[in-house]
Amino acid sequence: MKKIYPIQRDGKLYIAGHRGMVGSAVWREAEKQGFKSLVGKTSQELDLRNRSAVFEFFHSENPNYVVLAAAKVGGILANDTYPADFLSDNLLIQTNVMDAALKYGVERLLFLGSSCIYPKFANQPITEDSLMTGRLETTNEAYAIAKIAGLVQVKAIRKQHQKNWISAMPTNLYGPGDNYAENNSHVLPALIRRFDEARLTGLSKVENWGTGAPRREFLFVDDLAKACIFLLDNFDGDEHINVGTGKDLSIGELAGMVAEEVGFKGEITWDSSKPDGTPRKLLDVSRINGLGWKAEKPLRDGIRLAVQDYRSRFGDKE
Repeated sequence: MKKIYPIQRDGKLYIAGHRGMVGSAVWREAEKQGFKSLVGKTSQELDLRNRSAVFEFFHSENPNYVVLAAAKVGGILANDTYPADFLSDNLLIQTNVMDAALKYGVERLLFLGSSCIYPKFANQPITEDSLMTGRLETTNEAYAIAKIAGLVQVKAIRKQHQKNWISAMPTNLYGPGDNYAENNSHVLPALIRRFDEARLTGLSKVENWGTGAPRREFLFVDDLAKACIFLLDNFDGDEHINVGTGKDLSIGELAGMVAEEVGFKGEITWDSSKPDGTPRKLLDVSRINGLGWKAEKPLRDGIRLAVQDYRSRFGDKE
């Protein structure tokens, strides 16, 4: 493996998706680390699905480095309801950005995938070499296929064009800037909204999807942002690298923790007629830990900050 030197803080860093939860966290971290030239465009300013517009942007800005955090994302319901949109939009975004980055000489690019790329029944904890060793979870298969295509594109560009581009696979993310929408959010922000609304309206019971038995791992988004810069500074490899905490809990335990943090004191029930999704999804993070990075934010502390974020933007300010 070729020795990688830290990326220059006076180089131009383009963060694709800089207004999203992940991209905005990377932006904050880059500012903290002294990056002098950060570039971001909203989806209204630059539609990354528009190939000619993306190429014009790269020609004009000519960034040295790229963090590809832009994606069409959603929870289990959204993924299951709009699979064609999730497949098409993400393939367009990834391909356009990487092709333009290649043409205009981007030195280092980090592509962010998702742990849903792994088989539904992968051995736990999931190592990087579990990729494509079994069937995917059907409810988010289209999104997963798009993300797999993205990391294959990075690998292909490395092989054909000798670029030191890399891919990272984060676990479930949460934190400031999350999506709390009722029908297309992920499980943790959905629970925050549901329990806080129940508290405010005086409901005595909250019913959640599934059985509560599946186990999930959650990474605070600012920890991921630190990992992104760390990997650009320290990692170079053909294979993607997992980013997570190495710890998980059941959705039932998570629901109880969220209820406590928002102050909901009623009953928590489960609708077992709704899908659970993958039984367990815990990443093996020994590779990135071995490089010197570890997640820092404890889950309960992170949930408390996420609740504050939700209330500041959508709900009760107390």
